[in-house]
Amino acid sequence: MVVRRKRRNVKFRGNTTHGWGAMKKHRGAGNRGGRGMAGTGKRADTIKPMIWSETYFGKFGFIKKNKVKKLHPVNISYVEQHLEKLINEKKITEEKGTYVIDAEKLSWRILGDGKVTKKFKITTSKISQKGKEKIEGAGGQVILKEKLKPAKEAGKPNKAKA
Repeated sequence: MVVRRKRRNVKFRGNTTHGWGAMKKHRGAGNRGGRGMAGTGKRADTIKPMIWSETYFGKFGFIKKNKVKKLHPVNISYVEQHLEKLINEKKITEEKGTYVIDAEKLSWRILGDGKVTKKFKITTSKISQKGKEKIEGAGGQVILKEKLKPAKEAGKPNKAKA
C-alpha cells in the first residue's frame, strides 16, 4: 500500500520555525559563522594561526616594479671569524690568497667593525667608509658598483619654465 505523505514545505506553511526548534537555529550560513574562510577577521584571532599558510595568504601574479632589495649589514669582523664556514657554503671564493666576495649577490652592506688581517676583493654598491679604509689598508680591493638611475631621471632633461 502506498503511503502518501505531505511534502515538508507544504506541511510547515504558516509554522514559523519549520521544525528546526528555535528561530535562530536555521538561518543559513549565519548559523555557522559564515561560509568558507569567513570569520578570520579582527575578532577571530584564535582562528588565524590555524589558517596561516602559504596556500591561502599572499598575492600571486604581480611583481612590484620598484622594489628595494633589503641589504643586511655585515661587519668585516664577522667575515674574518666565519671565513671557513662562508667558503664551505660557497658564499666566498679564494683566489691566490685573496678572498673574493660579491656582496651585491649576497645582499650585504659591509661595515668596518673589527680588524682586517686577510686580503679581500669585495664587489659592492654599499660599503661604509671605515670598512673600505680597513680593507684597502690590509692590501685588499673594493670595487664599487654604480646603481642604475630610474628611467624618469636618466633620460629626461629638466624643463625650466620661461
